[in-house]
Amino acid sequence: MIKESNNYDEREATLSIYAGAGGIDAEDWAAMLLRMYQRFCEKKGLKFQLIEKQVNARGGLNKALSQISGQGAYGLLKQENGVHRLVRISPFSAAKLRHTSFALVEVLPVISFKELPLSEEDLEITYFRASGPGGQNVQQVETGVRVRHKPTGLVVTSQEDRTQAQNKEKALMVLRSKLHKLAEEQQVKTLKELKGEKVKIEWGNQIRSYILHPYKMIRDERTGKKYSCVEDVLDGNLDKILS
Repeated sequence: MIKESNNYDEREATLSIYAGAGGIDAEDWAAMLLRMYQRFCEKKGLKFQLIEKQVNARGGLNKALSQISGQGAYGLLKQENGVHRLVRISPFSAAKLRHTSFALVEVLPVISFKELPLSEEDLEITYFRASGPGGQNVQQVETGVRVRHKPTGLVVTSQEDRTQAQNKEKALMVLRSKLHKLAEEQQVKTLKELKGEKVKIEWGNQIRSYILHPYKMIRDERTGKKYSCVEDVLDGNLDKILS
């Protein structure tokens, strides 16, 4: 375990987005958030690289995992951890009904191998034929990598890079970050306790609400602050709400 005195704000980060309650609207909301953070990183001069993207049969985004490279990436985005709520007229509703969608954002600092070495005995590594960038065209060679940490059951997948070695490196990097989070935040002895109280991606757990109908507003549920620049924020201009 890493010493708690470390400050991670200047580190690079991993960012995960999970679609929650709300069906296809939630999947679309997860994709909107992915674009928002990509745009934000571009504006800040940070490198945004997709590690894994899980798209379902209807084209909806279930999950996206990315690496954000550049000094201070974690410090910039750490307060994005939590459930994000969207209220709008659903573009998928023929009756033009108002719909509420949820997505979970998880931001973790990148942890080095020296800080948190992983034993080969604790890892189960499998390889598979990855799809191309954006989920297109299944490749002929097994470049996708799935790593399972046996003691905790944590599983990380990487398939967006061109080579098996690159994907394995990315998967292990994300696994170290997730293991560090477990060790730092939980003072428990069993896996059941470690996995204990998962945040439900639904009403009542949101940290921020983005309202596009019947009015336009962003509300930070932690501070009570309200902002009117919804479209601007969704286009990656997060400075106002992160300050």
